[in-house]
Amino acid sequence: MDEQLLPDLLQLRGSVVAASDEFFAAKENLITPAAPAFAPHTFDVKGQVYDGWETRRRRGPGGALPDYSVRDWVIVRLGAPGVIQSVVVDTAFFTGNYPQGCSADACSVTGYPSAEELTAGPGPHGWQEIVPRGLLTGDSKHSFTVSSGRRFTHVRLNIFPDGGVARMRVHGEVVPDPALLAGITVDLGALENGADVVACSDEFYSSPRNVISPGLSRVMGEGWETRRRRDPGHEWLVVRLAGRGVIDLAEIDTSRYRGNQPEAASLQVMDADETSAELSADSGWRDLLPKVRLLPDTPHRLRVLGTPATHVRLNIFPDGGVARLRLYGSLTDDGLAAVRRRWEETS
Repeated sequence: MDEQLLPDLLQLRGSVVAASDEFFAAKENLITPAAPAFAPHTFDVKGQVYDGWETRRRRGPGGALPDYSVRDWVIVRLGAPGVIQSVVVDTAFFTGNYPQGCSADACSVTGYPSAEELTAGPGPHGWQEIVPRGLLTGDSKHSFTVSSGRRFTHVRLNIFPDGGVARMRVHGEVVPDPALLAGITVDLGALENGADVVACSDEFYSSPRNVISPGLSRVMGEGWETRRRRDPGHEWLVVRLAGRGVIDLAEIDTSRYRGNQPEAASLQVMDADETSAELSADSGWRDLLPKVRLLPDTPHRLRVLGTPATHVRLNIFPDGGVARLRLYGSLTDDGLAAVRRRWEETS
């Protein structure tokens, strides 16, 4: 598991809110999960079709070259509030029509402001620069480090003066709103609630983080699938829960996996400080769900008798694919207090 790459906060059901212009290519393409693609000599009424966001050419008075202080912009809503660590701007396949430069701003707002409200000014904190203006090159992926430490809900990408961007990614740490977790049963293993996969034995075919992502798996590639195991043992992954909590119901979903689902699975829990937990070791884990047989293409919903825990390990025997793992329960008092502290620290 690559622990250096944090989740893309836009893929947690984020959206594109507004743009100054999208004459040649729609702003929504920016957050498409798949890598950008290009088919040469594919034209529509506005010219070559690009898989990205592309604005029209700016002109100064009398058709002069544009003032490079002017910009186009797009505003995206993150799928969950979070502390941003990096912004990726990918100009793949834009070679003669990429922007000269870019910058990024962010804001944190409550509720669900409209596009008009965000463009008018998002509230008392306003927009804060998180990526200073820098140069872009064509057909390249640019990663900009962010060191604000604050949590944000929206990001505005500015491009100077115009042009096309294929993809935008906003990597960071989810900071869940404690008001949405207090006193109710939630999925303690959900990425959008602040959980994450922190270790796994194998990720040959697809990312283990897929199993705790929002929504249902639509195709086999949207789950977690390991290579075929040829030696003794089994595969596993470890989920750091949204907070210390007690799990009452587990769901191990093998939807879309037919002929390559695991033969069986089990769940174990650990209650430990993240700094001291030996997550890949066999000691320290307690059984939450004994080994159970798995069927192909089936969501298995199982009641469990949980105890306070911070981490869950999913073991699959011997290998195969799992579409989703859901861990329904509630935070303990100290677990909720820790979530509240994190929320206040990043305000």
